[in-house]
Amino acid sequence: MNATQRLHDLGQSLWLDNITRDLLDSGTLKRYIDDLSVTGLTSNPTIFDHAIMSSAAYDTAIRKKPGAGTSADALFFELALEDLGRAADLFRPIHDQTDGVDGWVSLEVSPLLAYDTASTLVAAKALFARAKRPNLLIKIPGTREGLPAIEEAIFAGVPVNVTLLFSREHYLAAAEAFLRGIERRIAVGLNPNVGSVASVFISRWDAAVMDTAPDALRDQLGIAIAKRTYASYRARLSSLRWQRVYNAGARPQRLLWASTGTKDPRASDVLYITALAAPFTVNTMPEGTLNALADHGDLGGTLPADGGDCEDVLARFARAGIDIDALAARLQDEGARSFVKSWNELMAVIAGKRAALAKAS
Repeated sequence: MNATQRLHDLGQSLWLDNITRDLLDSGTLKRYIDDLSVTGLTSNPTIFDHAIMSSAAYDTAIRKKPGAGTSADALFFELALEDLGRAADLFRPIHDQTDGVDGWVSLEVSPLLAYDTASTLVAAKALFARAKRPNLLIKIPGTREGLPAIEEAIFAGVPVNVTLLFSREHYLAAAEAFLRGIERRIAVGLNPNVGSVASVFISRWDAAVMDTAPDALRDQLGIAIAKRTYASYRARLSSLRWQRVYNAGARPQRLLWASTGTKDPRASDVLYITALAAPFTVNTMPEGTLNALADHGDLGGTLPADGGDCEDVLARFARAGIDIDALAARLQDEGARSFVKSWNELMAVIAGKRAALAKAS
């Protein structure tokens, strides 16, 4: 039994942080489901940017789409919904078997809307309705402006992947938005079972302090943040308030580890997989990390429910002059700007490819 199967059997969901038409057409995604225990998938603008730019697999579809009357972003969402619809269908048996706990795919609203509550909500509703798949999560950033949109989307019955979370405080704000949406559904007699995950980014913490933290603390910050967040997650799951909504038929919002590809060349390529094993969580990993885990991953223990040594480790970072709260805010802002940059590059790639294909035809 390889490490991917062992991690799945431990109770953690393995999701692939990638989607390309080649993955679908070649049967590779189906093989990952069958052989490597992959039970879901996430996407973002950077992933689609690389996929469309580096592959001819989208050329036929782009050529067949309406021309000058269709904007690049509208064309992108057509392509993305086609890919994610096919992926959602592959995961649908898992979604049905787990009664909606697992088997999800994710599509992000335009990153240009990260600080626009009303437009984010409109886009989330529209994308979910267009997809016509019950196992599609709409990714909404957990920014200050995104939180009201998350609550309203959940209240409207739109499953949400809350993205761009970097700290315990970010997670708690996202969890509160989810819970308020569920409680409002219960209050008006609506079905409270609306799927959601809260995605906490890990590796970017260590990348941010790699040149400033003491060498003895290298690659320990992201894991410590994860442990602190996990302790709060476990406490929330067992709170009286959450138990009341469970009794009414709601499902918990699961904690998801994102950005789990190792960025330090000196560290293990499965560092954030083996360190963050925990039941009833999700780890969404890049394709290379997934294959590395299957090839040579070695699982140890699971995350301690109380966070273990996280506060001691974080105190050592504080003594080294690293302001965790300020860094969390900076990382969220940088993450939002990074997604905007990828989005703009993606729009340029689509427009350029459409023009080149039209000229060649």
